[in-house]
Amino acid sequence: MNILRLIALALLTAPLALHAAPELNVGALHDYLDGGKSTLLKRVRNGGNSTAFVKVSVAELVYDANGVAREVDTDGLPLEQRGLIASPARLIVPAQGMQAVRLLYRGPRDSERYFRVRFMPVLPETGDGFAVNEQEAEQYRDSLKAGVNLLAGYGTLLFVRPAESRFQTPVRRQGGQLTVVNEGNSTVVLDHFRQCQAPAQGCEPATKHHLLPGRTRQFEGQVGKVHQFELHEGGERKDMVVEG
Repeated sequence: MNILRLIALALLTAPLALHAAPELNVGALHDYLDGGKSTLLKRVRNGGNSTAFVKVSVAELVYDANGVAREVDTDGLPLEQRGLIASPARLIVPAQGMQAVRLLYRGPRDSERYFRVRFMPVLPETGDGFAVNEQEAEQYRDSLKAGVNLLAGYGTLLFVRPAESRFQTPVRRQGGQLTVVNEGNSTVVLDHFRQCQAPAQGCEPATKHHLLPGRTRQFEGQVGKVHQFELHEGGERKDMVVEG
C-alpha cells in the first residue's frame, strides 16, 4: 500500500462532525512570477472540519486585440507543450492542515503570459488519482451529508513576466478624469485606488486594478478632488496622489 493511499485511508476513517465540509484558503488570488524566477510555491490550507480532496487545474488566458480573454485548457497537453505545470495536481489536505503546490513555468519569456490556476475540492472516485477505493470514496461522500454543494473552490491568476521586464506608466488627470497608460511590457497594479476630497481625507472605498501591457485605463472623477493609489511596477512601489 503506497503512502498516498495510507494517508487517504487514515483521513477518511477519522471522526467527522455532522455536516462536515472542507474550507480552502489558497492565499493571494493574484501571483506574479518575475523574469528571473521559474517556480512559485502555493500553500493550500483547509480550515474546515473535513478532509479536502483537491484537484489543481491550469488554463492559459490568451487576450485578443480588444483585450478580451479566452481560456485555453492545458491539462490534457503533453508535458513539453504546457507552459505552466502544477505539481502535484492532486492534493489531500487534512482538516485544519496544509499542503503545498509548486507551479513550474517552462515556456518562453519574450512576452508576458497569464494562467488561471483552479483549486477545486471534489468527491473522490476510484481511479481519479487520489488512491481511494469505492468503499472509501462512498464513506467520504456520506460524511459530507449535503454533498458537493458544500465544496467551494478557488481560481487564482498567475502573471508570468518577461525575462527582461520594462515599466513605463504615464499618468495624467484632466477635468477630474484620470488616465493611466501602460507603455511597458509587463502588467502594473493600481492598488488601494480611490478618489478623495484631499490626500487621505474623505476617500471612497479602495479598489485594485491590473493594467496589462499596451492598455489604457480611464477613471472618472470630480474636479477639486484627487485620485490616490499605490503604483506597483514589478517590485517597485510608488505612492501616487494625482490632481487636475
